Amino acid sequence: YKLCTCKDSWVASNVDGLNAGAKFVLESKGNWWHAGYHLSVSMAGPTLLSLPFALDGLGWVPGFLALTIATAVSFYAYTLISKVLEQAELEGHRFLRFRDVAGYFLGRRWGYYPIGAIQIALCIAAAVVCVLLGGESMQIIYQIYKPNGSMQLYEFIIIFGIVMLLLSQLPSFHSLRHINLASLVFCLGFSLCVVGGSIYVGHSKQAPAKSYSVEGSSVSKMFTIFNSLAIIILNFGIGIIPEIQATLAPPVSGKMFKGLLICYAVVISTFFSVAGAGYWAFGNASASNILTNFAPSGGVALIPNWLLFLTNIFVIADLFAVALVYSQPTFEIFEGRLSSVKSGKLSMRNVLPRFIIRSLYVSFATVIAAAFPFFGDIQAIIGAFALTPLDFILPFLLYNVTFKPSVWTIKFWLNYVIIVVFTIVGLMGCVSAVRQIVLDVSSYKLFANV
Repeated sequence: YKLCTCKDSWVASNVDGLNAGAKFVLESKGNWWHAGYHLSVSMAGPTLLSLPFALDGLGWVPGFLALTIATAVSFYAYTLISKVLEQAELEGHRFLRFRDVAGYFLGRRWGYYPIGAIQIALCIAAAVVCVLLGGESMQIIYQIYKPNGSMQLYEFIIIFGIVMLLLSQLPSFHSLRHINLASLVFCLGFSLCVVGGSIYVGHSKQAPAKSYSVEGSSVSKMFTIFNSLAIIILNFGIGIIPEIQATLAPPVSGKMFKGLLICYAVVISTFFSVAGAGYWAFGNASASNILTNFAPSGGVALIPNWLLFLTNIFVIADLFAVALVYSQPTFEIFEGRLSSVKSGKLSMRNVLPRFIIRSLYVSFATVIAAAFPFFGDIQAIIGAFALTPLDFILPFLLYNVTFKPSVWTIKFWLNYVIIVVFTIVGLMGCVSAVRQIVLDVSSYKLFANV
């Protein structure tokens, strides 16, 4: 990166002036516990159901070691980026968007535009995946009670998209706080169901044969390891820390750290329990979504129908909140260009463009999810490509630029070691994801009923 320590006037003037998107979507009214809700939803979502599959590629000890390291490094990273934002506020600059803080320190060529593009790609991909997973969970519930039913996956995706379209009209990130609190409860709910279901399957007579060895050739094992590490990074990534911190009422000093404590209490209690229980029950047969193990396609459900129903209800409810959270940065960009800061947030001048913009956005995500039900493979690339720089490179780089720790301190070198290690893991994760797409390409079909 080419560092822009001069904080040029173009960046500063754009950061300090609020447009309608920043003023309305990222309104700063929240308390630290609201930030905790937002953080929990953005990290501890249904993607954690892939963690048993991640352990499949690593084994017990390396798998839990990777989870522990990712927990520590991500918490450290988010604490550092929060301190950078707090320091900027003390200097008279309140950054509300990731691209602003990157542009302020790195310049618009190396910071503002690249980070804005990476973040928007991440947010759109997250919305598409949430719609897709929501449709899949609806389909599982449908098949419980109508195993020979005629409804296709794309129909459930459309139903999910319609409900999301209605919820997306909530005007600001702050207005999601009650939904995100409920989502936190839903996350704990489906995680508890998965742990209970895994214990039930593991002790039942129908328990599948399982092995905990990492299988395949040396080359295959190498790609599997990096793919598993990429999945773990994806689960611990957020990518919208400045936007979440922007929802806090000033002064923000110390509030984000308290919010992170709420978030990581949820993360530790769900990630480790789901990963361990799911991997224990299914071993290296763990699917990329553990719910698929509970209800294999064309097979008999391995857990009671009521438990499968309840788990998927929790997942669906949680997915709405995750999709809405990751849509906020996109809404902010479009509404910043098409809304008027001079008119009220709920004025017809702003309500009509908001309705049109958000409806088109959700419709686009729904069509993509229905047409490409294999989008999870593509999401793996976007996750590795986007979350690595946003969450595991920039926080450490910006901290060193802002606070300038001495080269003789452990913190200085620790930050750069983390940057190098996670850059390598992110790049290898991208390669592994591309390899997986090549392996799966023969099964890809538009609007497939997978």
